[in-house]
Amino acid sequence: GILMEKKPHLVRKRIFILTVIVNLGFLFFFKYWGFLLDTINQIFNLGIPYAPLPLPIGISFYTFQILSYVIDIYLGKVPVQKNIVSFGLYVTMFPQLIAGPIVRYKDIDDQLSNRVMNQEKFGIGVERFIQGLGKKVLLANNIGYVWTLISAMNVGELSVLTAWIGIIAFTFQIYFDFSGYSDMAIGLGKMFGFEFLENFNYPYISRSVTEFWRRWHISLGTWFREYLYIPLGGNRVPIPRLFLNLGVVWLLTGLWHGASWNFVIWGGYYGLILFAEKTFLKTLLEKLPKFIQHTYTLILVMIGWVFFASPDLGFALSYLQVMFFSAGASLVDSTGLYYLYTSLILLVICGICCTPF
Repeated sequence: GILMEKKPHLVRKRIFILTVIVNLGFLFFFKYWGFLLDTINQIFNLGIPYAPLPLPIGISFYTFQILSYVIDIYLGKVPVQKNIVSFGLYVTMFPQLIAGPIVRYKDIDDQLSNRVMNQEKFGIGVERFIQGLGKKVLLANNIGYVWTLISAMNVGELSVLTAWIGIIAFTFQIYFDFSGYSDMAIGLGKMFGFEFLENFNYPYISRSVTEFWRRWHISLGTWFREYLYIPLGGNRVPIPRLFLNLGVVWLLTGLWHGASWNFVIWGGYYGLILFAEKTFLKTLLEKLPKFIQHTYTLILVMIGWVFFASPDLGFALSYLQVMFFSAGASLVDSTGLYYLYTSLILLVICGICCTPF
């Protein structure tokens, strides 16, 4: 950062490119090296050995935060940070290091040296932290246990009802888990005088997948939009280029979440849906009743969560077959009725708590 501030444009550009390559290189090596070798071994029937690498804690988040800083410095959006302690604080800030939200440097630059700490703000932070802890411990952990039990069963023995209860449970689990962590991070930050941006805005009330992704993991969506999608041309491009832009962004979004083909498919799945909505589907959706729009969104989101939650692609496809009656599964069985009976109150509570109501 300091070198980019001092050097002429051509040298600045080279430093910028080198810095991006080095930072992404660390992320690729630790997170994707094994995935790459597994893929090569499967395609070419090879047996290249490698030692599985332990993943450094928070590497995806702090890599993106470092890149945010470097890009903003290169574009002249923020002044260079010359205090290594302040820079280290930004990169490794413990409240949000593990699970986000991703903090952009320009959002926190002034707060590193000038922020307000007082009893009232500390109390608000504690309250927000407790809300997040409640989401995680009381809701996510309990409803997640339903998905854990159902996903451990033989897929071929599931009924349609059991499969839907399982994925609905996971749909609630991942929201309350992740938004709970974000609430705890925002609350902890506030206790120390930092103001982090909101990361979730009731995504399950959305009436389109486009709206869902404006409300879900807002910090990640903002990062990809500002640093990748808009530089590629955004929406204001011909249709083929729009398809390419969305494809690149969403395949990388999928890979960012995890090193497996499940996440690649998950990213590509959303890229296709968003392309359809931006080109023609959104106009058709807006003519439908709100209830239909909402149902359409939730069903597509839950299909996406099947890919996200499954241990492998085969399990995901088999599970989807059961959900949509194409695997010869029974509609209802005693197992499904048992989980419906024992989980109904918790499902209703989760349904209420994921809305502004």
